[in-house]
Amino acid sequence: MAEPDLILIDIATCGLTLAETLAEIGRLQSEYPDHEIFLDGDARAIVGRKRV
Repeated sequence: MAEPDLILIDIATCGLTLAETLAEIGRLQSEYPDHEIFLDGDARAIVGRKRV
């Protein structure tokens, strides 16, 4: 069974600017190299999903 997605940044409540969010995504990609980092529109969050 697949691991649940990690909610890394809650867009609705984070208060980050677009530039700050993009910088944070870059940092998260380095921190979680075994995860795909993407915007989940339904969850309104930046999430990480384990690569298969």
